[in-house]
Amino acid sequence: MNTPKDDAWLYTISSKHKLIDFNFKEIWRYRDLLLLFVKRDVVTVYKQTILGPLWYLIQPLFTALTFTLIFNKIANIETGTVPPFLFNLAGISIWGYFNKCLTATSDTFKSNAAVFGKVYFPRIIVPLSIIISNLLKFGIQLLIFIAFYVYYVVNDAAIHIDSSVVFFPLLILLMGLLGLGIGMIISSLVTKYRDLKFLVGFGVQLLMYVSAVMYPLALMREKLPKIAWIVEYNPVAYIIETARFMLLGTGTFSWFGILYTVGVTFVILFFGIIIFNRTEKTFIDTV
Repeated sequence: MNTPKDDAWLYTISSKHKLIDFNFKEIWRYRDLLLLFVKRDVVTVYKQTILGPLWYLIQPLFTALTFTLIFNKIANIETGTVPPFLFNLAGISIWGYFNKCLTATSDTFKSNAAVFGKVYFPRIIVPLSIIISNLLKFGIQLLIFIAFYVYYVVNDAAIHIDSSVVFFPLLILLMGLLGLGIGMIISSLVTKYRDLKFLVGFGVQLLMYVSAVMYPLALMREKLPKIAWIVEYNPVAYIIETARFMLLGTGTFSWFGILYTVGVTFVILFFGIIIFNRTEKTFIDTV
């Protein structure tokens, strides 16, 4: 007669996990759930709105137009031979992906507490679904950018795509992983320190102004050399600057900046996974 000790368990659900536990096999097993969360994130956001998915287009377009009027027409920030509107649209589209990934991921535990408390599945599925769903939204905005790009090329604008654009998907992946790492850290801390919830929106807005979204990185070095280091130590600024170099042929490409960004991203992601895994064991008692 077999005893329970002799039986082989198919799955074991336990609060005891390794310090770093990124079980790709288990995530793959729950891929259908991941797709359902992605569908939820895409469909439900604008489900009961009049314009629906058009908001994906309206927000970056109006923001780019506002930035063009304020920073380029009034503040006289030069964008070289690149049309200011296209310059701003590129920066805003890329920044918007990072912004959505970070802010949505930072609320993972609180917004999904009811689901987490009832059924087991790898908790990392939720932040991963946010990264993927926002990637779909970014793809829509990228199509709009391409449409305006073609318009300006037809009108003889001095812009060109650099050959390094083949690495553009890797750059966006890097941006998503950075947002994922920071978001998981903030989400874990919010379960104990609720004040962080109110600081996230404010902090992200401040971060945008030091991420070279509406100005070239070289301009900050020229005009404000004493505080340019704030932007230069910001990995998001290097991603946006490199993206504009690839898409518009403007700005600078820095191997140091890219390697620095890759290093910072994986360090943040590493600690994000550790803190996220530790928090998921006990968060239900504090949320």
